[in-house]
Amino acid sequence: MDADEREALERELRRSFEVGDLQGTATAAIRAYGPELFGFLVGLARDADVASELFSGACEKIWRGLPAFRWESSCRVWCYAIARHHFLHWARDRDRRNRAVALSDAPLSQLVQSIRSTTAIHLRTEVKDEFAKLRETLEADDQLLLQLRLEGAMAWNDIARVLAGEDAPAPSTREVAALRKRYERLKRELQELARKHQLLP
Repeated sequence: MDADEREALERELRRSFEVGDLQGTATAAIRAYGPELFGFLVGLARDADVASELFSGACEKIWRGLPAFRWESSCRVWCYAIARHHFLHWARDRDRRNRAVALSDAPLSQLVQSIRSTTAIHLRTEVKDEFAKLRETLEADDQLLLQLRLEGAMAWNDIARVLAGEDAPAPSTREVAALRKRYERLKRELQELARKHQLLP
């Protein structure tokens, strides 16, 4: 999905939301952004099975939290922030995996299951390449920054919002500039690592 298609989708989601079709809005958002959110969670958890559980819980939170969404960011950024927050909550309390949300009765369960199964097949082949292994040597926050920028193709303000959380105020110019600097440093580090491992000339 390119930037123009994403803008059109965001307008359609907003229209659907404003006429009160919350289930339609949630379904359309998860259908459009679900595969990339699942990939995002696989990158964070580094385990497709764990990511599958996290994705179910994140979709449930998106569906239930939509009535309170204030549209201070795009729906896509809000969904990423919820997914990240859900992952962080799980990471702080690993026992929550045993109490994961069961979606069998939720209206979005079939859609969520479809995205989990089709996206997992795609990711299992791609996540294992050599460059991904190099990225795994970086700090978790640095991996997240690279993932949002490279794979999510997010704007800097949106990345700052995801990192801050769904209820955080708009990022300052200084915070955004610091993210860009950090990203450039990470790119250089990865290039050096890739050359060291003979993946680049």
